[in-house]
Amino acid sequence: MHTNPEELVARFIEARDAVRAVFRWENDYTYPICAQIFLAADRPVEAAQLERCKALVKSTTGPFSSFRGNIRLPLICMLAAGDDPEDRWERTQRGYALLKGSFFGSEYLALAALLLSDGGREEDLAALAARGKGLYQRMKKEHPFLTGQEDSVFALLLAESQRTDDELIDDMETCYRLLDERFPKGDGLQSASHVLALSPKTPEEKVRRMIALFDGIQNAGGKYGKDRQLPILAALSLGTASEEELVRGIMDLDGLLAQQKGYKGVFGLDRRTRMMHAAMLLSLPDRQMEVVNAAAQQATLAMIAAQQALLCAVVASSAASSAAASNASH
Repeated sequence: MHTNPEELVARFIEARDAVRAVFRWENDYTYPICAQIFLAADRPVEAAQLERCKALVKSTTGPFSSFRGNIRLPLICMLAAGDDPEDRWERTQRGYALLKGSFFGSEYLALAALLLSDGGREEDLAALAARGKGLYQRMKKEHPFLTGQEDSVFALLLAESQRTDDELIDDMETCYRLLDERFPKGDGLQSASHVLALSPKTPEEKVRRMIALFDGIQNAGGKYGKDRQLPILAALSLGTASEEELVRGIMDLDGLLAQQKGYKGVFGLDRRTRMMHAAMLLSLPDRQMEVVNAAAQQATLAMIAAQQALLCAVVASSAASSAAASNASH
């Protein structure tokens, strides 16, 4: 875990403002997620690289492409934070075309193609898509009204598990039922159960730890959300740190964020979003630690899950904000 929260917050704000300086008219929910992308990659924001990746995406997609909606800016930032944007972009487009053989085209599927373009998994993508489709259909059978296109991202991530489909579905459903005793039904609750299913620990143990983390924040005077913020908390709870350490880290980061422009005052982001961003920052890997054992590898997987959950949340939040703005203008 990071030991210098002041430096982490300073880097986060610097990256957020650097992205905003290049893309001035994006949704306010998007800039922090983009900053997190650069921090996770341990890369500085470079305006020239952002412009280069913006031109790359624009020159190779049409105006109605799934890559040109709310995912556009996070996509550009993920490309810019890597070593070879052109190569990753080509792999992402090939992956998206292949995934569309199993899923309907959407921004979420475009996000999945981007996230799966790393790690040398391209040759396994067909099998992954087939298994992911099966998991997605079973998710939809269990929760026909909650399961939507964003769940395709989690279905594809879960398809990489070595556990059987039955084990994964049973795990998800048990986590969902246990979480339903404490949190309201909704997309956030379902996504949290998908994130928790990434861990081979028992559902009871995983849910106990996540609820202990939530309660610890509340008891410390924090106000953590119960909707789309839940998957981030679920991902963070899969790591190796104790609940007490995580609560302390979240509260420290939240206190620092509360002093920053964009988070304070009546025009700043709301308190629940701010605390979710604190949890997001805490999920970043410590660059001083090596991944040397199964526990550390689990923490790395949790960070990946957090990033996926965050990106899904920002697409949904951006879409909801755009719809609200459109309704207000009529």
